[in-house]
Amino acid sequence: MIYETAPAKINFTLDTLFKRADGYHEVEMIMTTIDLNDRLSFEIRNDQQIVVDVEQNYVPTGVKNLAYQAAKLMQETYNIDSGVTISIDKNIPVSAGLGGGSTDAAATMRGMNQLFDLGLSMDELRTLALEIGTDVPFCIQGQTALCKGIGGNIELLNKPPSAWVVVAKPNVGLSTPEVFRQLKLVEPCKTYTHMCVEALQNGDYQQLCESLSNRLEIVSNEMHPEILKLKHNMLNSGADGAVMSGSGPTVYGLAQKVSQAKHIYNSVNGCCNEVYLVRLLG
Repeated sequence: MIYETAPAKINFTLDTLFKRADGYHEVEMIMTTIDLNDRLSFEIRNDQQIVVDVEQNYVPTGVKNLAYQAAKLMQETYNIDSGVTISIDKNIPVSAGLGGGSTDAAATMRGMNQLFDLGLSMDELRTLALEIGTDVPFCIQGQTALCKGIGGNIELLNKPPSAWVVVAKPNVGLSTPEVFRQLKLVEPCKTYTHMCVEALQNGDYQQLCESLSNRLEIVSNEMHPEILKLKHNMLNSGADGAVMSGSGPTVYGLAQKVSQAKHIYNSVNGCCNEVYLVRLLG
């Protein structure tokens, strides 16, 4: 049996530059990992079935599950004639902008690489991972990275300065494709990714907090105004910086002191069912 840890991701930045001919949006974004994890195990089956076992009944276990899709893709691409049972201990909120499905898919690709002794490199796994979803290539390796294009062009960056992260998911759901459909790129918009890269290069925590940005935030907030209220709550409660992650609705705040982080946690805990106090990994 093989075991894999699948950490959640957050966006430090998400800049959308233009809409491509293939319908995707060209993005520049910086992502990092946090100490909020799903845990997966993988066991070879005698048949060719892919079985996803997860306790939470709201998580799909069939073809809609990205871990299932990743296993199927690996099975077909590398002519694997055995099946696999994938057990998922789910801790990352779903449909949250934290890459829960993507990181499970990435962990599945890493796990099957070991389970079936395929000997694939990280680069090979990342290239294949883009067929599953735009965040999956980053999740293959994690750490902290600048991602360009539609997510497959990845450049590793310095680990961020040590900080606490208060992660809060409002009790609403958002569709990533719908958020991108609502995005209007008519007016020029300031981008912050370069500023964030500099902050990471210099280990400048204050500049990192000032560079937190997400072009999708205004779109998601139009759908659910509680997103911006939650962000302002975090900032008013002492967060050094706060921003929505991915397409939302999750908002996170950064704090260097644990007492500061606990104060933010207590301030938002009453308005969200899913609130976590974790550390940056990166």
